[in-house]
Amino acid sequence: MSASRHIGRLVFSACVVWGAASSGGIAAAAPFQITSPSFKDGTVLDKKYVGNIKSNPNCVGENVSPALSWSNPPPDTKSFALMVIDPEGRAPAGVAHWVAYGIPASVTGFAEGEVSSASNKYVGGKSTMSLPNYMGPCTPPNVGFHHYTFILMATDLEPTALAPGMTREELTQALTGHVKGSTGIVGLFGRSE
Repeated sequence: MSASRHIGRLVFSACVVWGAASSGGIAAAAPFQITSPSFKDGTVLDKKYVGNIKSNPNCVGENVSPALSWSNPPPDTKSFALMVIDPEGRAPAGVAHWVAYGIPASVTGFAEGEVSSASNKYVGGKSTMSLPNYMGPCTPPNVGFHHYTFILMATDLEPTALAPGMTREELTQALTGHVKGSTGIVGLFGRSE
């Protein structure tokens, strides 16, 4: 086949693919995403999702973990890791409200209240409060809204690969080179005196 004929076929094929894609004939892969029926991204969390540590006057809620669900993980995902971080809390690194990992790839979410205590669906890490499970916001009064960021990472690690009790920093180090994709959702919380 001559070079000009070969180039002509390539150009024709590219035009067919472009035409199909632009007319909706080829669907783009849906993005990896986390959502919650408990709150919409960027909106205020209900007080029931706020922490309830009795010795902390800033914890004024019920500590019910919000429902979370995720979809479209990257191919060959073996497990997920999930952290809830308040970047405005306790400078300079913020507060880790929950560190969880070893979530099997077959798990596609958590029901409301499911991770307020230990569960066999995840390996509990160690939050800033030294807890292995979800602890909701404990925002001080009159500081405006804090952004509680739920970060979900798809990994190539087996669910049993990491030992329980890892801090955010330890987990971040252990996941280096193993994250296939990540997604997040933000809930806000703030209160006046």
